[in-house]
Amino acid sequence: MSVYWDDGRIMLENFCRMAKTPTNDKPSPYNLISQPEPDQLLRVSVGLGFRRARLHYVYSILRGKDLETGEFSEERRIEQFEILKKSQSRVLNLTYWHDFLKAIALAGYRNKDYISSQTNLMFAYTLYLIGRTEYQTNEFRLRQVIARWFFMSSLTGRFTGSPESAMESDLARLRNIKGADEFIDELDRVCEEVFTDDYWFINLPNNLANSSPRSPSLFASYASLVVLDANALFSKQKVADLIDASIKSNRSALERHHLFPKAYLKSKGITDLRDTNQIANYAILEWNDNAKISAKSPKDYVKKMVSRFQPHEIKDMYYWHGLPDNWEEMDYQEFLIRRRERISKIIKDAYYKLKLNLKPKNEDRQLSIVNIIMQGETGNVEFKSTLRTNLHTGQPDTKIELSVLKTIAGFLNCKGGTLFVGVSDDKEALGLISDGFENEDKLHLHLVNLLNDRIGPNWPIYIHPRFEDYEGKRILVIDCLPSQTPIYVKDGQNQRFYVRAGNSTSELQGYEAQEYIKLRFRS
Repeated sequence: MSVYWDDGRIMLENFCRMAKTPTNDKPSPYNLISQPEPDQLLRVSVGLGFRRARLHYVYSILRGKDLETGEFSEERRIEQFEILKKSQSRVLNLTYWHDFLKAIALAGYRNKDYISSQTNLMFAYTLYLIGRTEYQTNEFRLRQVIARWFFMSSLTGRFTGSPESAMESDLARLRNIKGADEFIDELDRVCEEVFTDDYWFINLPNNLANSSPRSPSLFASYASLVVLDANALFSKQKVADLIDASIKSNRSALERHHLFPKAYLKSKGITDLRDTNQIANYAILEWNDNAKISAKSPKDYVKKMVSRFQPHEIKDMYYWHGLPDNWEEMDYQEFLIRRRERISKIIKDAYYKLKLNLKPKNEDRQLSIVNIIMQGETGNVEFKSTLRTNLHTGQPDTKIELSVLKTIAGFLNCKGGTLFVGVSDDKEALGLISDGFENEDKLHLHLVNLLNDRIGPNWPIYIHPRFEDYEGKRILVIDCLPSQTPIYVKDGQNQRFYVRAGNSTSELQGYEAQEYIKLRFRS
């Protein structure tokens, strides 16, 4: 570049320098998430322009080498520099750059200290630019899929070990892609290939069994708290607010706290740093709370700390931070095992929340709803004509309500899904009028009461109802996340267990239910 396009080299270096320096008078690449180096952005340009990830290709490409035949030519050198110039102009586009960083923030990574790999970040930028400039992907959808991709690749350390080989392979998967839909589907397909049940229940808890202060799974747990809009432990302040990198002070607003302090563990004969500094022994607190707790044993400080909160607040807090009930009374090694399982579940919940954020609040959301409904009922989509009314009798019917609850429980006990109420089996928009509620608030309250009475108080973690328009009529859309624990539906004196099988819901009983629960909810 110095020989044939020195202006391009200078532009790269200026961009990277300005990304580190705040300015008050004009737009700039400055931000608090990434301050890249010129060679990193050059890699993005080559990935975008030539779909190549190995840096040794850069020198060959810019000398005019045909990577297929190995031949050099002056004409090809000029031609390939033109490709590089066009791709670099997109890489250095401030609108693209800042919109990309919004996707990273959406994934929960709002502080550069918690991004363990700049290589991973830059490859995500490559994918973002391919989606935006090559496939003209809608910005909302693009931001969502890049957030999911970055969350996945950060958590799994996808580009450690042999990063160039992994990136080359991922780029190769895009070479035959045509259009935005195929682009998004391919990225999501990679995520699903990685995030198997074994990953969530076995691999991730094992990855959490370490004491590295730069562990990708540790940083993913912080990002998950941001995605889930969680409070810091023993605090009413949001993690997302306290993690804000723009706030500079003598001490960080958040600090890592040993739940079982090292001095306490030492009194129990546990002194090895690999044991005391386990990821599962850390939680993030406001620094003043961390200072107050100091070296006290959990039994001594927990009771005082939780006295500041209502029972429902403590329940949310323990869920967010992966704490078993009465954890302060547990044997330390048993506590570590149980907490790793719970942290893994929280990270899984955050990822699935990113998946459910597919539907925007504008015309794209409506288009998405229409597309989903037009595909018909599937393993994760079902239609119900009403919430409570029997259309044959025109009267409220508890059997109709049970049918709705069965579907919801079936989704929760499997891989999640979406229930559309006010849509017939043949996709006709019926609306919500037949249920006879005065307004949507009354209908929503009735649903909430049903869920509280028949499924239990934990449902808001997994069940997210909303109202939407479909073919000129209002319908109820209920998004369901996979549950962490078995979900039963109360039916009179009985507790019934349902699962989703194909495009229908089935009840499991006795030994069959026990075996399913053992496999599905291993921890």
